[in-house]
Amino acid sequence: MKLTPIDKTRYRRHLNAVFIGCALVLAAASLAVAQLLIALFPSPDDSHFHWNLLGVVLSALAIGWGLDKFRHHPFLAEVVYVWELKQRLNKISRKLRSIEAAARRGDKNAMLALQFSYAGSRQLWQLDDNTLVMDELAVKQAELDRLAEQHGLVLDPEDYHEQMLAPF
Repeated sequence: MKLTPIDKTRYRRHLNAVFIGCALVLAAASLAVAQLLIALFPSPDDSHFHWNLLGVVLSALAIGWGLDKFRHHPFLAEVVYVWELKQRLNKISRKLRSIEAAARRGDKNAMLALQFSYAGSRQLWQLDDNTLVMDELAVKQAELDRLAEQHGLVLDPEDYHEQMLAPF
């Protein structure tokens, strides 16, 4: 995955539209499905919890299917990009201790993974206005830069690919 610039305003607008749309569809479809099931399969007791729950589950599955089907639509481009970036960063953070240890030993792939993680995190935090930890990230980036210079490496986050995480 390559890091690409994202228009923050467009991303926020589209993300909000997707969230609101999903919430409205979930509410309406859940009620409609539950009412249909209750009408088709009446129950002598007053509790229709299982039909309501099934309505929510079926509606959530339909929303998931719809989002997957339209994931390549231009409207969802920024939202899908950020979602995939978060998945990649999560894979790195699950192995962070091993990666950091390998980077201290001079492993180029570990340093590239950290470089990608720092650049991706910086982009995400700027998109979400989460600037509280940017100073901490700058310190880690400076430490990584010193380590790369010490080992004579030039780190470009574009050189990172997910297969580099396999040894960790």
